Amino acid sequence: MGTAATALPPARGLAATWWWPKAQIGNTHPGATSPLGMVSACAYSGAYPTGYGRYAKNTEGLPEELFGHSQASGFTHFQQSGTGAIRKYYNYLRVTPMLQPLDALGDAWPLHDETAEPGYYAATLGTGIRCETTVGEKVAVHRLTFPEHHNARVVVDLSCGGLAIDQGRTVPLRAHVESTGDAAHGTVVVEGVPLSFHIELAEPGWRQMLWYDRRLIEGGTRLDFDRIRQTTLRPFGLLFHGPARTGRPVELRIGFSLRGPAQARDNLHRESGGFDAVRASTAERWRDHLGRVTVEGGTPARRRVFATALYHSLVKPCFADDESPFWPSSGPFAFDICTMWDIYKTQLPLLAAIVPGRAADLLEFLIRVCEEEGNLPIGYRMARGADRFFRQASALAHTALADAQALGLGDLDWNWALVHMEADLHRLYGEDFYEHGVVHPISHTLDLAYAHHCTASVARALNDGKLAYDLAARAHLWTNAFDPATGLLRDSSFYEGGKWNYSFRLLHDMAGRIAMASGDAAYVAMLDAFFGYGASPVTQPGKRPDPAEMAIGYALNRFEGLNNEPDMEAPWSYHYAGRPDRTAEIVHAALTWQFGTGPGGLPGNDDSGGLSSWYVWASLGLFPVAGQNLFLLNAPAFERAVIAVGEREFVVETSGHRPSPIGSDDPEADPPPRYVRSARFNGKALDVAHLRATDVHAGGRLHLELGPEPSAWGRKVRPPSLSDPHGTGART
Repeated sequence: MGTAATALPPARGLAATWWWPKAQIGNTHPGATSPLGMVSACAYSGAYPTGYGRYAKNTEGLPEELFGHSQASGFTHFQQSGTGAIRKYYNYLRVTPMLQPLDALGDAWPLHDETAEPGYYAATLGTGIRCETTVGEKVAVHRLTFPEHHNARVVVDLSCGGLAIDQGRTVPLRAHVESTGDAAHGTVVVEGVPLSFHIELAEPGWRQMLWYDRRLIEGGTRLDFDRIRQTTLRPFGLLFHGPARTGRPVELRIGFSLRGPAQARDNLHRESGGFDAVRASTAERWRDHLGRVTVEGGTPARRRVFATALYHSLVKPCFADDESPFWPSSGPFAFDICTMWDIYKTQLPLLAAIVPGRAADLLEFLIRVCEEEGNLPIGYRMARGADRFFRQASALAHTALADAQALGLGDLDWNWALVHMEADLHRLYGEDFYEHGVVHPISHTLDLAYAHHCTASVARALNDGKLAYDLAARAHLWTNAFDPATGLLRDSSFYEGGKWNYSFRLLHDMAGRIAMASGDAAYVAMLDAFFGYGASPVTQPGKRPDPAEMAIGYALNRFEGLNNEPDMEAPWSYHYAGRPDRTAEIVHAALTWQFGTGPGGLPGNDDSGGLSSWYVWASLGLFPVAGQNLFLLNAPAFERAVIAVGEREFVVETSGHRPSPIGSDDPEADPPPRYVRSARFNGKALDVAHLRATDVHAGGRLHLELGPEPSAWGRKVRPPSLSDPHGTGART
């Protein structure tokens, strides 16, 4: 799901009015992964996305096919998951099983009989070779079954990297390879990172050789490249060859490390007891992680999409404990945080709920990055260099840190964390915000005001009253971002969106925000226009959309569905204006019409699991308000759900849930929206449409009575806001 261009049933009703400007492809891959593990492995076509696809790179509309069928020139390691055009596509150490001479390396063969499941991927190349891959946390194992042949080959191309598209290739800077008989090891420096490996293939009668520029090096045991340039790069690597017997596979085992070949060898020997053992161990890890959220009811299609969404939510970030190539100490190291802008609203709260230990590790890592490199990053990849995502947003890690402190997550040194949180507020755009109280792009004003609010809450919890007071004063400066005459953000430049898309985010002072828009009725009217109530259906951009067509679409000032990040939280904005029924209608339309079960089943980039995490939360009837220790409540898509929150269980159960026809995968078979009529939490009546995150994480039972018509539930008392902490009453 998400590996092909978006292909969903034509939307009906409200969803038909939403217009999607960004790339219409999920950008996921079906390769072998381990939950939040360091390594992945997948068939490599060289095309977009991730190196598995068959498309040219695109940023708008539908992607163009480069070839009409799935194909591969081998199997590579380290892939992105769901990200767009980030110019960092990995695909290192290409493994190619061959019957042809080495000159044919790089040729692509059709893929047949593809099979994918968590931790495992297999396909048959057009040459008749059956190729299976599995991964552990730091290892990959390839099981290759050749036709009968006197001289079969397994070629490892150590110079491969990136995609075979314009500006997509990664060229290594330095490399060292050494052959030691049955094993080989070495290091390839890519984008400033020393990626080390240890490779073993133990098969009677097989030999190992090095090669350079597609020519074997007889008797050679070392390859050293002190400096490689794009203009001088020639392919290089190693090769195993020997007799193949029908039905008898050979196994190539690879350990990886960012701290040298010796640690790569240790990683391999610690994890790898052979293909079946690694596959079984990773499958068990996936069962454990995916089993932390279970649902009952709903259509088979909904359950399939939900399970896949939960899977995609747990592929990234990549954790590589004790593997930092940039600082020598042990502890958590992570990469593929691509990017906080994509994941801070949805995925990070999901990790905090179901894998709290890993969430705490991630925050410890981010603080370490701030200490070592000078800023809390907006994105972090397996690459050395400045944070190139800073234009997207500012100071987003502060939201996750504030939530973690409120939840008591992990054993972070919070005084140490607060020092870095406060210092980070003065970097990049933060300098202008500190001096002038406003900064452009104007969305950064909202980011920084929010980050001051989050940091103030941590300072307050640590009894640093003066710091909390100073930070809270600047948290009020969110008002500088808005034009009181329109109730929208001021004119500015915007990263992948416009002022309408950014104007309905969930601020820390939604009561003040709604008052600025002239009260509940006026604010709801603005939201209704944004979400297309009463509007005519629109046509989505196709391939190579014309600039004039795109301009007409942008002029709609319309919700971009789940195709774009800035307005993913906007449906819940209605809660603060006393209209949770509107939230129910929009979320139901999105769940029904913007996701499907096929390869084209995502409306846009999954963005490292940010989109999939949205689906998970929305289906559960919960939405985390990042940084505010808060969940908003809505009608769930399933009759019952159980979330393993740490060592506890949070149960969402319903009455009045209208079942769909059993066995139907047709979105039109889904029932119309259901609305919450009343709620009980741990047996007590709950007349508000929100819960504290600390209550959710403590475990409990939320019972929602659903009905076919909107009710008065959740309308009187609103979620807390900075200027109205108790949500007291309506605003007109």
